Amino acid sequence: MGFFSNLFSFTQELAIDLGTANTVIIADGSIAVNEPSVVALDQHSEKMIAVGDRAKLMYEKTNNRIRVIRPLRDGVIADFNACEQMLRGLIKKVHKGHRLFSPSLRMVIGVPSGSTEVELRAVRDSAEHAGGRDVFLLYEPMAAAIGIGLDVNAPEGNMVVDIGGGTTEIAVISLGGIVSNNSIKMAGDDFTADIQEYMSRQHNVRVSERMAERIKINVGSALTDLGDKQPENYIVHGPNKITTMPMEVPVCYQEIAHCLEKSIAKIEQAVINALENTPPELYADIVKNGIYLTGGGALLRGLDKRLTDKINIPFHVAEDPLLCVAKGTGIALKNVDKFTFLMR
Repeated sequence: MGFFSNLFSFTQELAIDLGTANTVIIADGSIAVNEPSVVALDQHSEKMIAVGDRAKLMYEKTNNRIRVIRPLRDGVIADFNACEQMLRGLIKKVHKGHRLFSPSLRMVIGVPSGSTEVELRAVRDSAEHAGGRDVFLLYEPMAAAIGIGLDVNAPEGNMVVDIGGGTTEIAVISLGGIVSNNSIKMAGDDFTADIQEYMSRQHNVRVSERMAERIKINVGSALTDLGDKQPENYIVHGPNKITTMPMEVPVCYQEIAHCLEKSIAKIEQAVINALENTPPELYADIVKNGIYLTGGGALLRGLDKRLTDKINIPFHVAEDPLLCVAKGTGIALKNVDKFTFLMR
């Protein structure tokens, strides 16, 4: 019976976290796709060659016949055609199996809370061109709060800081709405760029974006003293900037903490600004409940401790921070009638 119902299914529900760095798609209550937001296109015909993990392997390694693109920058669509092709490719990965007809798609997509009407329209159009019939948009901090398991409809203040690849979304949520929010274009991609610049300036070694990302994952830190949880030095290989001879440079987490100092300070200030605009009653709730960190940036070592020490409010790293927005969009998709704040 399952085979035939699958064969003739006409509508499929997809919850999508369309991120600058990664796209996560939830179908039938489980994660069907979790791959980088990258697409490889033929330079001349603009046809898609690869998407997701396969396209990421080609990134910064292409010849003049192939261009590999990250269609989203700073949380918004930078290349409309590439984004549409990427969405189509990733949705096809969900549709593995036997179907007589392509199902019509009902989607909930997470979007940055600082998006303009034009940016929201671009996301909706991309989704519709990729096969979406009913497309709902949900602000990422709200999706993250639902994904964490917070009761967003309760008369209680909760604050979420979602540090993604392109933007950091800070929002105070109460009674199913965003009371105050701050969306800044300072996030994981900026940390990567800081590391590239630091390696060039401090060690005279040229590193690619992917290498800088590996440094961030292996020895990235927000504190210069991590106590017992110190990661081992990471060995970086690359060409000398002047002689082009190969170099081998060990990098420690203290160096990276210094190099990310200015970027993290901007996130701290954005959190403080959001708290300034929070009504006193909700502020009291936030002090009691603490502030929740989600997104890939929440995995930066020592970030929760640094923010707690600076702002004097406890910060909690959510369980599975990379998937909070996707899980939240999945829950919202199952309860569209309950979450009236879903934007059509």
